[in-house]
Amino acid sequence: MFELRRLRMLHELALRGTLAAVAEALSYSPSTISQQLALLERDAGVTLLEPDGRGVRLTDHGRLLAAHAERMLQLDEQARGELERLRPGAAPVRVAVMQTAAQAILAPALTLLAQREPDLRVEVADVPPEEGLFELSARRFDLVIAEQYPGSSREHRPDLDRVSLGRDPIRLALPPQDPAGELAALRDRAWVMEPRGTAARRWAAEQCRAAGFEPDVRFEIADLTAQVRLITAGHAVGLLPDLVWSGTAPTARLVELPQAPSRELFTAARRATAGRSGILAVRTALHDAFAAR
Repeated sequence: MFELRRLRMLHELALRGTLAAVAEALSYSPSTISQQLALLERDAGVTLLEPDGRGVRLTDHGRLLAAHAERMLQLDEQARGELERLRPGAAPVRVAVMQTAAQAILAPALTLLAQREPDLRVEVADVPPEEGLFELSARRFDLVIAEQYPGSSREHRPDLDRVSLGRDPIRLALPPQDPAGELAALRDRAWVMEPRGTAARRWAAEQCRAAGFEPDVRFEIADLTAQVRLITAGHAVGLLPDLVWSGTAPTARLVELPQAPSRELFTAARRATAGRSGILAVRTALHDAFAAR
């Protein structure tokens, strides 16, 4: 019989690519991961890994068993979810939340949950959407709050269930006394944007290019609160979602953009666990908190 813990290690290796990354994700040493996969090879009776430079890669047998491992992990989660229905709140809900959602709707959602599901344990980590969605598939989290920008769409994965939270308008943010009235007037300004590789950065750069210039990005900062401070102090301009101002008056001068763009916020869960009572409760609380903000 295959041991589920070893199957998860193989599944993680298929996702992450290196033994070191698997070890970090699962809080084991690389040597422990290697030993457990060697035992899995013995159980399978075939070679699962082969050398690849200084690392390893999956053989054809390894990839086949990794695909089966994913399905076995899904069945394990489904069984645990059905058991949870008999004892609601028994399993914690692990949530990855991006910064603006953490600031604007997390506390109200937790207040609602404290009233509705007082025995439910919710564990939250501030994680960028790209990382959160990956770690959701890797089973580090049960639920993720992510974003999607106008004109682009994140990959729709068959193993993930997505539910929209709502729209969040995006506006041009300028220093309080800045008289500029449109994007094209800011070609010579210093810009603050999120780091390369993020959906927010790609979208913001595309807006500048559509206006006829390449932005002078002097500040790459993921923390939107820090972006706000740079803009308010007159050191940069940027494109910010309204959620960053939730509960407070804007300290920057905001200018509407053509076509009034907005990003979509959504929650994602694995289909195998989306019906868990705890996950449903957290999703409902997040939706209600977003609607009431």
